[in-house]
Amino acid sequence: MVDRMAHCAAMVDKSALMKPLRSRAVERSTLSSPLRMALRRFLVVLLLALGLPPALATEGIAQPVGDPVVEARVNKLAEELRCLTCMGQSIADSQSSFSSDMKREIRDMVRAGKNDKEIIEFMVQRYGDFVLYRPPVKSTTWLLWGGPFLLLILSLIFLVLKLRKRGAQPTQELTENEHQQAVELLGKREGDRT
Repeated sequence: MVDRMAHCAAMVDKSALMKPLRSRAVERSTLSSPLRMALRRFLVVLLLALGLPPALATEGIAQPVGDPVVEARVNKLAEELRCLTCMGQSIADSQSSFSSDMKREIRDMVRAGKNDKEIIEFMVQRYGDFVLYRPPVKSTTWLLWGGPFLLLILSLIFLVLKLRKRGAQPTQELTENEHQQAVELLGKREGDRT
């Protein structure tokens, strides 16, 4: 507590000492307006020169190589591979850092001379079949390929059974008394409409 009080007292003393200096600085700045404007311009240029390049740095973004053939191959492969962090997007469409890393990896493999099949096999080996938009038909993906058709067939069977059950129910004839009540009710309603 005593230390805080001493610190506060020191701050008050410093601000009191700085007050005359501040007023002189304000007086000087009003006297040399062209110099002040030049200094401001210099500071703006300096901030732009030092601050803008890091803001525009693209270290995390996969950069195109410049060779249109390589870039076309990378884009074609990127369309066939799924981004694992952005569900439902290919790595060509995704802006995530993961997809940028995958594109960079594909670009490096293309530069190394690997063909498309080798690149896709590498990605499948590394990330599994889920990385492919069109996974191969094998025992582990049968449900994935056949599931929609199986669901459609089961739905149609359910619909047919429901319609047959509805058609098989016997219709009951109205008794004379029920028929008379129905005619009276309908007659009242028809009378209400006119």
